[in-house]
Amino acid sequence: MLRKPLLLASSSPYRHELLARLELPFSSASPNIDEAPVAEEAPEDLAIRLAESKARALAPTHPEHWIIGSDQVAALPDGTLLSKPGNYQTAYKQLARSSGQSVNFLTGLALLDADSGKLQTCCEQFTVHFRDLTAEEIDAYLRKEEPYDCAGSFKMEGLGITLFRELQGRDPNSLIGLPLIALTDMLTAWGRNPLLEP
Repeated sequence: MLRKPLLLASSSPYRHELLARLELPFSSASPNIDEAPVAEEAPEDLAIRLAESKARALAPTHPEHWIIGSDQVAALPDGTLLSKPGNYQTAYKQLARSSGQSVNFLTGLALLDADSGKLQTCCEQFTVHFRDLTAEEIDAYLRKEEPYDCAGSFKMEGLGITLFRELQGRDPNSLIGLPLIALTDMLTAWGRNPLLEP
């Protein structure tokens, strides 16, 4: 398959930093999509649909690219979705609800050949088992790290690691927002192994 330039369909600095680890040249652009869930849509279906929608949104303006879309959904055991909190109050409520719970993070990934429409998708699951957190710990964490732009109200790559008793999953990068193991598999399937790049 003909190699094409890579485009990351995201303005997230976290995803940008993750993709840079593969040492492949890429550009990025912000897709404009409606991220609202559909009624009774399963979290996994939502994550994949949003990842694909982000990639497809940029296809008309970037027809010569392979476009990478990714989106993450976090769900409590009762099915309640956790969003990016945006502020201290919402983040506090989310972490208080997550305390002592096992939260599933489902990260949808799409790789789209904008010209041909050929598409690969998957969903990576990563489970975070929270410690029993005190009100003092939650407050201290939020004031130190201010993770208000992160789904689930924490940054695993920072002090957020102190909130957990166990992590379960294939790729911890998926928890930050871009499953690099799955993306490497997809790129390699199309003849672009990051290790063999000149």
